[in-house]
Amino acid sequence: MIFNKKYKIVYVEDDTDMVHLMRVILEQNHFIVYTAKDGQDGLSLISQVEPDLILLDLMMPDLDGWEIFQRIRNIDSFKKTPVIIVTAKSQEIDKVLGLRIAKVDDYICKPFHPKDLVERINDVLAG
Repeated sequence: MIFNKKYKIVYVEDDTDMVHLMRVILEQNHFIVYTAKDGQDGLSLISQVEPDLILLDLMMPDLDGWEIFQRIRNIDSFKKTPVIIVTAKSQEIDKVLGLRIAKVDDYICKPFHPKDLVERINDVLAG
C-alpha cells in the first residue's frame, strides 16, 4: 500500500459473493471500497465518489464492463482515472483487447490470489 493516503476504489460487479470477497480483501489492505451491482449504478457511483481507481467486471446484465469503460473515458474528469478489469474472461484475445486496444491499466483474471490483486492495484496507483 502507498502510505499516507487511503485510496478510494469503486468496484462494479454483479456477483454478490465476489463483491463481498473483494470488499474483505481491499478493506484489509486499507482501501476505501464502494461497490455497485450493475453498470448504471456503477456510473452513478463513480460520478459521486470520484475514485482513485475503478475495478470493472466485464460480464454484467445491463451495461457490460467495456461499455462502462467507454463511458468513463468520455467524461473529462475520469479520462485518466485508472481502470482495472477483473473478469472470468481469461482468453488471451480478451487480455490483448483490454490492455493493447482499450488501454485499460491492468487486466486480472478470476480466480486470482488476493496478494497478487493488491500488488497489482498498488502498482497501478503508483503509476
